[in-house]
Amino acid sequence: MDLAELLQDCGAVQFGDFKLTSGRRSKFYVNLKLAATRPQILDCIASEMQQLLPNETEVIAGMELGAVPLAVALSLKTGLPYVMIRKGDRAHGTGNRIEGELLGNVIVVEDVATSGGSLVDAVEVIRRAGGTVERAIVVVDREEGANEALRTVDIELLPLVRIGSLLREE
Repeated sequence: MDLAELLQDCGAVQFGDFKLTSGRRSKFYVNLKLAATRPQILDCIASEMQQLLPNETEVIAGMELGAVPLAVALSLKTGLPYVMIRKGDRAHGTGNRIEGELLGNVIVVEDVATSGGSLVDAVEVIRRAGGTVERAIVVVDREEGANEALRTVDIELLPLVRIGSLLREE
């Protein structure tokens, strides 16, 4: 079974009326958390991501919450360290937006890309902290502007699945 079929079979593709992170409304929702909490599917995602990793990658970065299990799984598969990026500033503890040791060449991973806003934010946080990032791997590209938004900050988007292969209503 390919990844698109696994995502459909586990119920990650849902139909109804949904408000997305971007604020847009949609008739479908891709809930990658349903997939990422299943070890076999998470392993499949990490294997496919590993095939897209540039050789120069030194660290994997994932934005909380949805991308953290992806970053962990890819880290375990490759032996590369990972960092977690917080969505906002912290008023307690260290106040850091990045948890973990940020090394030179970073790959950003994400569960679903719509407008690309979260990915652009992650890239900016990494660059401000001194990291180099040129690519982002996303499990599902909804093809609603993320690729174009990332191009404006010189990032190549590498999707595992494009939305068209998932929109099969049961």
